[in-house]
Amino acid sequence: MDTSKERVEPSVGWGVLHLFYRVDAARAEQEPGGAKRVLDAIDGFVDDDHQVLTYAVLGHKADLGVLALGPDLARLQAFEQELSLAPIIPTWSYVSLTEQSEYGATEDDERKRLADEDELTDPAEVEERLVTWRERIEHYREQRIHPRLPMKRTICFYPMSKRRSADANWYDLPFDERKKLMAGHAKVGRTYAGRVLQLITGSTGIDDWEWGVTLLADDPAALKEIVYEMRFDEVSARFAEFGPFYTGLVLEPRDALARIGLE
Repeated sequence: MDTSKERVEPSVGWGVLHLFYRVDAARAEQEPGGAKRVLDAIDGFVDDDHQVLTYAVLGHKADLGVLALGPDLARLQAFEQELSLAPIIPTWSYVSLTEQSEYGATEDDERKRLADEDELTDPAEVEERLVTWRERIEHYREQRIHPRLPMKRTICFYPMSKRRSADANWYDLPFDERKKLMAGHAKVGRTYAGRVLQLITGSTGIDDWEWGVTLLADDPAALKEIVYEMRFDEVSARFAEFGPFYTGLVLEPRDALARIGLE
């Protein structure tokens, strides 16, 4: 990969590409070594910051899914162009950036929670608990902006937006109400900690939807369960619009290509 091109880096967050392809069987037969083209593109892209997950897509929407992310958008674009040299046909793509949630808990929120829920008022006890909270929240925020994605066995990706209908317009709600609703939504998500890794990326202004949701889990049933349970939360039930869902088996690149018949 030509790394001499000028870097294009967002001031906050990393670029994220979800790419979906079908195998061009006729071209693959005429041009042996198609898998090597994909593997070489991945090898040239991956470094300490730039990552790739590959997966064999279930269903007929695509054969191959590629999740690529990293700080340099120019490098992501060059990687996408290198993949186009392989005998694979693009079927869909999605562009987003990693981001912090504007509704994230603040230290004042945690102080209030400790007082209201845990009935802690002693300053020394509160401070001791806040030390642990700060460490945890710092790690969480770092993972939101600069994620390191594990090799779970299955993946689900879908885009979504907040509804703007006359009787349910998310953007008409006051910030405090939106924050309260999102806190309840996040509480449901936290019950899946250890079972489902969730990566929420922002795409307002840079793709057709407003957010991309990537879920990774060893147990595919957990992907179904977390989305189903969240549908009953008011944030989803009243205000969410969903795009297409892509689900697949996460594999090492060579294994993913072999699984879809690209040798």
